[in-house]
Amino acid sequence: MQEIFTIESLDLEARGIARREGKAIFVEGALPAEKVTADIVRRKPSYEIARMTSIIRESSQRVTPRCPSFGTCGGCLMQHLDVTTQVAIKQRALEDGFRHIAKITIPRVLPPLQGPAWGYRYRARLSVRKVIKKGKVLVGFHERKSRYVTDMTECHVLPPYVSDMLVPLRELIGNLSIDEQIPQIEVAVGEDTTALLLRHLAPLTAADIEQLDAFSAHHNVVWWLQSKGPDTVKPLHKEQADSLYYLLPQFGLKMPYKPTDFTQVNYFINRSLIAKALNLLDVQANDRVADLFCGLGNFTLPLATVAREVVGIEGSSILTDRALQAASQHDLQAKTRFATLNLFEVDVAWLRDLGHFDRMLIDPPREGAQAVAQALAQLEPRERPTRIVYVSCNPATLARDAGILVHEGGYTLSAAGVVNMFPHTGHVESIAVFESGAGKVPAATVSSTES
Repeated sequence: MQEIFTIESLDLEARGIARREGKAIFVEGALPAEKVTADIVRRKPSYEIARMTSIIRESSQRVTPRCPSFGTCGGCLMQHLDVTTQVAIKQRALEDGFRHIAKITIPRVLPPLQGPAWGYRYRARLSVRKVIKKGKVLVGFHERKSRYVTDMTECHVLPPYVSDMLVPLRELIGNLSIDEQIPQIEVAVGEDTTALLLRHLAPLTAADIEQLDAFSAHHNVVWWLQSKGPDTVKPLHKEQADSLYYLLPQFGLKMPYKPTDFTQVNYFINRSLIAKALNLLDVQANDRVADLFCGLGNFTLPLATVAREVVGIEGSSILTDRALQAASQHDLQAKTRFATLNLFEVDVAWLRDLGHFDRMLIDPPREGAQAVAQALAQLEPRERPTRIVYVSCNPATLARDAGILVHEGGYTLSAAGVVNMFPHTGHVESIAVFESGAGKVPAATVSSTES
């Protein structure tokens, strides 16, 4: 039975939110300020889910989705919404998280960091499936809330030349001897090289290799192979092992990486984010800085161009080794130290052993940095970094950790804002600044876990 709803707001799954006698109704496909008809598809005691059937009054922020697969593909949820409004919704989600979880109001909302709305996705994992009933191979993202692969022939969040490869990749996989034994292809776009990592569950034949080489020559890509776990990843040809890198031109840095290494999806935003973080940290020439969850040194090396010393800590020795190599290539090894450690299990004693830091940058995965926040909160005021910049990809865990820093550690949240790393999705990247009036204590060396 259809009902009429007036939409009040939007959640991060791009569902319009209406209310009936105080009960939340999540309406798929509807936008704020719209009046729509919808069918209820799921009823729960505290909420209901509905699917929009028609629009009675349309939002002025509604736009025509660019991708023909929008609505089926799970890669994007918000292509039907103006990009500026997408950012505003993400900002509201950030503010709500601070208010409801951390019990903090953001005193200064930073202007959002924005970049290109299309062609920004330089990293992607494409699923592959041979569908016998359709008589074709599918290469693309999963359908929304499904294990099926979207029947897509173009993708506008990928760089255009990568989107143009979707159909040729279908044809290539379909011609291989193991066309039913290839579950995915990972895409990694570098400055002048694009790598395609082929996950294959059966050995490739000599004829298969010839076809990969022909595709490589025609589309100007390099192939990497993965037959089992991460330790089996290798380039198809050894001489292409070091061809991937990205540039941070404002710092004169060239950052090499492998297709399985974590790098930011959106290179345009990454450059702006690094510049913004360094500006907010306000690093001085004599400062000692910590970069926690440092990865490849994406922030560490830029920090080393302005600080006295930077200590980068990361849970993966593969990444810290790569970061150390990059530091040496840029003659920054005297100003950088790298350590491999599980930052989800640290305590205040470990933090004290590292010595005093004037500034700290924290850039954790979605799980956040709860153990680090607890350790910081237990430091004496004079031991604390005077400023912390926290880069987050999950507003809920950021708010949780902010609550620890502020309510237990005596820090003050001075500013926060969103970073639109993933336009057209519900993903919220953000940055927050915390201040302490701490004084300095003598610096110490890094522990014996140095890379």
